[in-house]
Amino acid sequence: MAKKTTKTNTHYNFNDAWEELLENQDFVNAFLSEVLEDYIIKQRWYGGKASKLKYIELSEYFRIQQHGEVYYGLILEVNFVEAFYQHYFLPIAFVSDESFAKEERILPISIKNQEGFIIDAINLEAFRKLVFERILTAVPNDQTRVQYHKSLLFNDAYKSSRFMGLEQSNTSIVYNESYVLKFFRRIYANKNPDYEMSRFLSEKKQYKNTPAYLGSLSIVDSDKENITIGLMQEMVPNEGDAWDYMLKELHKVFLNIETKNINIKGLPETELFDRLSINDVPPQIIDWVGLNLFLKIQKLAERTAGMHIALGSEFEETAFTPTHFNGDYTVWLKNRLLYQFQNRLNTVENNLHKLEGLSLTLAQEFLDNKNDIRKRLVNFDWTKLKGERIRVHGDYHLGQILVKDDDFYILDFEGEPESTIRDRKVKQPPLKDVAGLFRSFHYAIYATIFNHKDKYKGAQEDLFDAGELLYTYFIGVFLKTYISTIQDANLNIGYSQERIFLLKYSLLEKAIYELGYELNSRPLWAVIPLKGITNIINHN
Repeated sequence: MAKKTTKTNTHYNFNDAWEELLENQDFVNAFLSEVLEDYIIKQRWYGGKASKLKYIELSEYFRIQQHGEVYYGLILEVNFVEAFYQHYFLPIAFVSDESFAKEERILPISIKNQEGFIIDAINLEAFRKLVFERILTAVPNDQTRVQYHKSLLFNDAYKSSRFMGLEQSNTSIVYNESYVLKFFRRIYANKNPDYEMSRFLSEKKQYKNTPAYLGSLSIVDSDKENITIGLMQEMVPNEGDAWDYMLKELHKVFLNIETKNINIKGLPETELFDRLSINDVPPQIIDWVGLNLFLKIQKLAERTAGMHIALGSEFEETAFTPTHFNGDYTVWLKNRLLYQFQNRLNTVENNLHKLEGLSLTLAQEFLDNKNDIRKRLVNFDWTKLKGERIRVHGDYHLGQILVKDDDFYILDFEGEPESTIRDRKVKQPPLKDVAGLFRSFHYAIYATIFNHKDKYKGAQEDLFDAGELLYTYFIGVFLKTYISTIQDANLNIGYSQERIFLLKYSLLEKAIYELGYELNSRPLWAVIPLKGITNIINHN
């Protein structure tokens, strides 16, 4: 006989025990259709804000439990009007404390006449402690449906937990002020690249400049796919990320133009992609920029090379063994980029009215050069490429790098947000990461000019010229150290002309990708990717 469910004016009353509630279809229907939609679309981690939500289905549910204490992990399939779907992880708890988590309530409910609320369990310290202890006591080769794993490095009792702070796509919890557990919110029917890369670099390769892997939480779904839910890592004490660091340093550099009476037009130039040691940088440039920033660029090049050397030195685990370029990769690459390029062309044409000045000039140039750009994207002849492809970071920029004691630590290996999970695991030339970082340098230079335009005396066009000059020196100093370090370790990234071809190709790809975001979000900044595209098109 079905158990009775009643609905009052304010909430539902269920006669099921909490441990059986997910088996009550009335509860599932009420939860999914009446309240969850409103809750999810307000969350920072929800990635479907640009699309129209159609309905939500419960794809999977599982228990996260210990010693009779039970929480539920839900995998929600969010379906959109535009005929696609995304999966999200939401752990839930039932609380009866009237004063608790007022902002995080999903559904008012009474269970066996005890009134309370369903909330996101991550808000509950008891839940956070339980997950910590399940990882800490994980057994090797866990074969159960909900799988916990722990590294040999992880051995500590629970003391405290707190939210890390504002984040976009995931939720991170700080434990004992020493560890960070990242709960993945948007999830995929496969091992998350962040988990795979973190564990590989830390456990297998002992790469020291990334947070150490400590443990994880995953589930095996009904299709026998392993889905990563959480990743536990060491917390790296730091002074902030490299993006903020670079903005502060660049602000000083642009202030120096006035205080040091620098004649921008009289500064010596260097050729884009020329490799430069510090001694090759002219004294006038060192005087303007300062030695310290170039030393930091060198250190960043060493750490980037170290990451690629670790990723390119595997010969057993097939997910990480280096491979050569081939026809399949080329077809995948061209299809992806041509589709993206056509999308960006349409976006530029539809947004020309938002542009003015240099942005408008460069956008017209972009449209005029569309056949040349398309030809460059198609002109990828893998038979001429001798270097290797490896697993790469995939979304490498200054915001993914922490600064600590004059050193850098690389994190967040989840990959490019717009890409499918399969695409994120495709082996790529390591120079694709390098190009991502170079685009980030370019952005940091222009962001500094935009953010402080009232504080600099020169005309904006002159500041742009100074920025472009600075950018070529950053690239030159980075490349010298990066390529020397890579070659010393015998990682094959191709001969000189091949490296420049791959860099230009990857820089063009990255700038085209960025163009869509800027035109849709902040047209004033579209000048940055447009200038990046022009730099490549005009470079011999």
